[in-house]
Amino acid sequence: MSTSDRTPDAGEFDTSHSIAVRKFNRTHGLIPPAVEDQDVQLHRCLKQLSQKQNPIDKYLYLSGIRNSNVHLFYRLATSHIKDIAPLIYTPTVGDACLQWSHNYVQPEGLYLSYSDKGHVASILHNWPYHAEITVVTDGSRILGLGDLGINGMGIPVGKLALYTACAGIRPEATLPLMLDLGTGNKELLEDPLYLGSKREKVSAQEEREFMDEVMIALNEKWPGIVVQFEDFKNPFPALERYQHKYTCFNDDIQGTGAVVLAGIINAVKKSGVPVKGHRAVFMGAGSAGVGVAKQIVEYFMREGLTEDQARECFWLVDTKGLVTNDRGDKLAPHKVYFSRNDNGGKQYKNLAEVVHYVKPTILMGLSTIGGIFTPELLTKMAQWNKHPIIFPLSNPSANSECTFEDAIKYTNGTALFASGSPFPPVNYKGKSLQPGQGNNMYVFPGIGLGTILSKSTVVTQSMIYASAQALSTALTPSERSQGWLYPEIARIRDVSVIVAMGVIRAAEEAGVDRETRIEGMKDEELERWVRSKMYDPHEETQRVEKEVHSYIKDVVGNGVGGSHL
Repeated sequence: MSTSDRTPDAGEFDTSHSIAVRKFNRTHGLIPPAVEDQDVQLHRCLKQLSQKQNPIDKYLYLSGIRNSNVHLFYRLATSHIKDIAPLIYTPTVGDACLQWSHNYVQPEGLYLSYSDKGHVASILHNWPYHAEITVVTDGSRILGLGDLGINGMGIPVGKLALYTACAGIRPEATLPLMLDLGTGNKELLEDPLYLGSKREKVSAQEEREFMDEVMIALNEKWPGIVVQFEDFKNPFPALERYQHKYTCFNDDIQGTGAVVLAGIINAVKKSGVPVKGHRAVFMGAGSAGVGVAKQIVEYFMREGLTEDQARECFWLVDTKGLVTNDRGDKLAPHKVYFSRNDNGGKQYKNLAEVVHYVKPTILMGLSTIGGIFTPELLTKMAQWNKHPIIFPLSNPSANSECTFEDAIKYTNGTALFASGSPFPPVNYKGKSLQPGQGNNMYVFPGIGLGTILSKSTVVTQSMIYASAQALSTALTPSERSQGWLYPEIARIRDVSVIVAMGVIRAAEEAGVDRETRIEGMKDEELERWVRSKMYDPHEETQRVEKEVHSYIKDVVGNGVGGSHL
C-alpha cells in the first residue's frame, strides 16, 4: 500500500502525534516539531478560550478547533463538559444561529434545498462519511427565536457535537442536516448575506413530499440511520408519519418529555405528595409542553392512576388562557387531549388566574415568556405546598419563566427546581444551593447511542420512557442527599451509558432490536460492552499510533517500499 498520493485529513494535523505518525499522514513538517502531551494541548486551548471576551467569540473559536483538529476538540469538550456545553449548544447556539450567515467561514453539515427535489439521493452521495445518526431541522422554529431558515444549522451541528462528547458516537458517524425549505422571515429574505434560498416557505404538502424523498434517500444510503427531528415549527406531522416506519424520534417532543419526566419522578418523590394529589399547571401548550405532559401522564398511570385520572391532573395555559372545550376558538389538534371540560363555563384568561384557580403543586414553563413566574405566583406556590415543584424550562436564559434565585427567594428555599437553561448556584441562609437543569443532553445522547447499538428498527415510546426512568436512577447517593434532581453534568458520559442501557433493554422487550450479540447479557456485561463501543478522544492518539506502527511492521515484513516512513 502506498500513501504517496494521500491527502491528510484536517484532524490529522495533531501536535500529539509522533513523528512516525506524522510521516505516515504526510503532515511531517506541516505542523511544529514538538510532540505534545495532550494536557499541554488542553492548557493552550483553555488559555486561548479565556482570552475571548464573549460567548459567540468562544463559540467560533471552538468551531475552528472542531474543524481543524476534531479529536482535540472532543478531548477539550469531554474534559470540561460543564464549561464547554453551554458554549457549543444552549444558550450560546441561539446567538450563533442568529449570526450564522454573517459569521460563515467553513462548510459544516449538509444542506438539502427544495430546489433539489428529485435529486436528494445524489446529493447525499456527496457526504464523504458513513453516517449512523443525523439531526434534521428546517430552521422554522429555532429555540425561542422563531424562523431562522438555514441559519438554524447551528442546532444540528451543536446537537451532534453533544452526541459525540456525551455518548461517544464517533464524530464521522454524525450528519448535521439542514432542509432549506424557504423562510417566512422577511428580514432574512432581505438580508444580502443570508445564505439560504430567497423564497417563501413551501406549503405543508410540498414539505411532506420533500420529506418523504429525504427519508427514503437517507435509509437507502445508510440503512437504519437514526434520524432525530429538531426545531420544526410543527413537529407532529413528521413524527407521526415516520415513527413506525423508520428509526427516528423528535427531541423537542420526546427528548424534552423524557428529561423533564426524570426530574419530575425525583421531585414527586421528594415532595412527599402522592401522585394522585398532584396538580400541574403548564404555561405553554405547544408541541414541547404537550409532549412533556403526556410523558408525565404515562408516569402517573404507571403509578396506579387510570388514563382519565392522570390526564385530569393537568391544566394547560396558552396565550388565550386556560385550554378548555368551550373557550370559543378552534384548538390545535395536539391541545385537545388536555382541554378541560370542568371549568363550569368560566374562562381563565391568563396564568395568574389559572394558578389561583388550581392551586397547583407543579408549575411548569414552556412558554418562552421570560419572568412570567412572578414573585407573587412563586410566593403563593410556597404557601400552598411544603415543597413546590417549579420547572421554568424555556431557552435561552432570557426566556426562562423565572430565575433560580427568584425561585429560591420567593419560596423561602423550599422549591424543587429545574430549568431549561443554566443558572448559577444561590447562597441561601449560608448554604450553597445548586439548581437542577432539565437539559435534554441528559437523555438524547443516550437514546441515540442505545438505538444505534441495539440496531433498533424504530424508536418506540417504551424506549423513550425507559430513558427517563434510567436517568432518574442515575444520581449518586451524594447527589440525592443534597436534594439534586439531576446528576452532576460532569458525569454525563456515565449517565449516557445508564440511559443507553435502559433504551437497549426497552428495545429488546419491544422486539425491535437486531443486535444478537447482546441477547442475554447481564447488566454488568452489557455496561462493559456499551462502554467498549464508545468513542474516546483521549485514546485516539494511542489508537492511531498502534495502527501506524502495525502498518509499518507489515510493510517492512513484506518488503514493500515506503521511503517517507
